Amino acid sequence: MSVVPTDAQAAHAAGVERLLASYRALPTTATVRLAKPTSNLFRVRAKSTGKGLDTSGLTNVISVDPDARTADVAGMCTYEDIVAATLPYGLAPLVVPQLKTITLGGAVTGLGIESASFRNGLPHESVLEMDVLTGAGEVLTVSPDRHADLFRAFPNSYGTLGYSVRLRIELEPVKPFVTLRHLRFRSVSDLVAGMDRIIETGGLDGVPVDYLDGVVFSSDESYLCVGFKTSTPGPVSDYTGKRIYYRSIQHDQGVKDDRLTIHDYLWRWDTDWFWCSRAFGAQHRQLRRFWPRRYRRSSFYWKLIGIDQRFAIADRIEARKGLPPRERVVQDIEVPLQRAAEFLDWFLATVPIEPIWLCPLRLRDQTGWPLYPIRPHRSYVNIGFWSSVPAGDVDGETNRLIEAKVSELEGHKSLYSEAFYSLDTFNELYGGETYKTVKKAYDPDSRLLDLYAKVVRHQ
Repeated sequence: MSVVPTDAQAAHAAGVERLLASYRALPTTATVRLAKPTSNLFRVRAKSTGKGLDTSGLTNVISVDPDARTADVAGMCTYEDIVAATLPYGLAPLVVPQLKTITLGGAVTGLGIESASFRNGLPHESVLEMDVLTGAGEVLTVSPDRHADLFRAFPNSYGTLGYSVRLRIELEPVKPFVTLRHLRFRSVSDLVAGMDRIIETGGLDGVPVDYLDGVVFSSDESYLCVGFKTSTPGPVSDYTGKRIYYRSIQHDQGVKDDRLTIHDYLWRWDTDWFWCSRAFGAQHRQLRRFWPRRYRRSSFYWKLIGIDQRFAIADRIEARKGLPPRERVVQDIEVPLQRAAEFLDWFLATVPIEPIWLCPLRLRDQTGWPLYPIRPHRSYVNIGFWSSVPAGDVDGETNRLIEAKVSELEGHKSLYSEAFYSLDTFNELYGGETYKTVKKAYDPDSRLLDLYAKVVRHQ
């Protein structure tokens, strides 16, 4: 039975009308952009000179159908709100990205990943259909059978082929708790081999595995974090207060067990923005006592980043110390699992950043997605690293080295942060010919930005 609050449907319909009205009100020569106050992008965004599209009515869950295990969700609805609407039914999206304020539309058009991705793929693979506002000002329902070219090119297009207005997604059953086993490895190659065994067998010691990610602290200290759904009640850990999740992973034994509610497991990384809250002092024992719990979340750290970018606070501090500027290295990349140890060994020897996050994935869809062409029937590892390094003589020197290494190892890099590719290389890596064809069909007057111009040239 579908649970459909009529007021939610009506509110969404009114929101779509306001969106279309704001599109029609723009000058025909104006570049179309969304008006949104927040972003999970780590690249420079050009300042808009005009008024953006009105998205105020596109932020809610429209309906949940617990029998069909689907949800209809507005494009700018956050995963925090989606999880809040689905958990009461014992359901959750197939992949829940790590940070609460990531939106469903953002994860689909810009990619997302989490510890269920080794069995459930990427967020866009659980989309059954979407309503998309195209550059031509039409709202089209797209699916594998309707406007399939736009449906398949939409992931990794970052709003340059259209904006998702509504998405119908699959849900999966979850249980009230997640039991965790943190497995320590003394070498990166042993960790990758252990990850491979779990992916291939689907289990650990004969027990099916539901969630899998990992953390590398150094070349001789790394962990796989293996999660199992469970309904058995018992004590649970809380990492929203003084205790810090990623520090709880570390131990000297072979195995360390832990247990979380499903809600806290899904948001285990958000409280300290993985480990990046340490840059603001939020992990300092004394300061943490006085840091309000409501501000221990990624959205607040984003505000601090925005202040830093506006006033160049970090660069000024470095200059007062007599130190050179620093280069921001905030990236997620995917390499084939068989090349992951090679990349990690190179990275640990070349780039002074730790810890490093690992998340395995396999595509569910065997056709592939042209704008992010990783191969079906192949395991990949997402490797995330988020910090800064001393700046070199060349703009983006370390980021350029990483891009070259990832391409050498047959991998790809997510485009939410800085990118330095040439146009030819970019088109080769990110489905250039397919993109041009779909762009011409659904944005014939180029009302939306071009993908390369947006993610590399920061237009």
